[in-house]
Amino acid sequence: MTSDNARAVRFDRYGGRDVLYIAEIPMPTPGPGQVVVEVRAAGINPGEAAIRSGAMHEMFPATFPSGEGSDLAGVVIAVGPGVTEFSVGDEVLGFSWDRSSHATHAAVPVGQLIRKPSAMSWPVAGSLYVVGVTAYAAVRAVAPQPDETVAVSAAAGGVGSIAVQLLVRNGARVVGIAGQANADWLRAHGVTPVEYGDALAERLRVASLDGIDAFIDLFGPEYVQLAVDLGVAPERINTIIAMQKAAEVGAKSEGSAEASTPEVLTEIADLVVTGAVDFDIAATFPLERVADAFEVLEQRHTHGKIVLLPTNS
Repeated sequence: MTSDNARAVRFDRYGGRDVLYIAEIPMPTPGPGQVVVEVRAAGINPGEAAIRSGAMHEMFPATFPSGEGSDLAGVVIAVGPGVTEFSVGDEVLGFSWDRSSHATHAAVPVGQLIRKPSAMSWPVAGSLYVVGVTAYAAVRAVAPQPDETVAVSAAAGGVGSIAVQLLVRNGARVVGIAGQANADWLRAHGVTPVEYGDALAERLRVASLDGIDAFIDLFGPEYVQLAVDLGVAPERINTIIAMQKAAEVGAKSEGSAEASTPEVLTEIADLVVTGAVDFDIAATFPLERVADAFEVLEQRHTHGKIVLLPTNS
């Protein structure tokens, strides 16, 4: 890579992890209201794997060659016309809506960035956006009240692990649906664990005592239907993944799009850096091993974020 070029993850067709490769691209230049960030860390997310496979073509079609990635953190190396919010050398975290963060450099609008807390590590900062604001939106959508019972599917995953902690902070009684391997983590964070699988409805009834007031689905349509079957009012059900099922039953489907603001991201970052919310990193990979990173992600049993380190490895 020369000083005039950056490196970025690309794919030229839908497919498995084997379609991913690293390309040299022209160094981004900042437009009005943008800065160029030298990316120190960039989280990977299930939605990116779904886009790459073509599973989300109808909702989020790719234009080839396609980049990928939303989460990022890094150092500002150039500022565009009209930018007063940041200067060269500032450490920032935030997000790209251009599928461009899995790269050594990315041009990002200043409204999608906040200052990185100095005490926050690069891997945490670079993987906070998607899961943080999605969890925030999902919790806000079901409007938990103190002493209400809220059930969460995929409760120990990236979004779920933050959502359950936000719910506990709000005073809710939280029932977390997850595998047995994550039961101890959930208990340690004030959550009643319930193992997924056969007879789940009965286990939830036992765990919830007086019934379930709200339900956050982070896995799939079967959990939206389960919430309805358990008597949860549709307006107190939110899913971030089963949009069609939500429309069928009248549930909500609020996620990152409803909470992607600097204010929300700042609030989440403050909770994490002060230790009020635990945020775990499972593994880090150099950019060249992006396919290996997604292999770990797609096993769907990893607790904590998986992060690329494009210029910090």
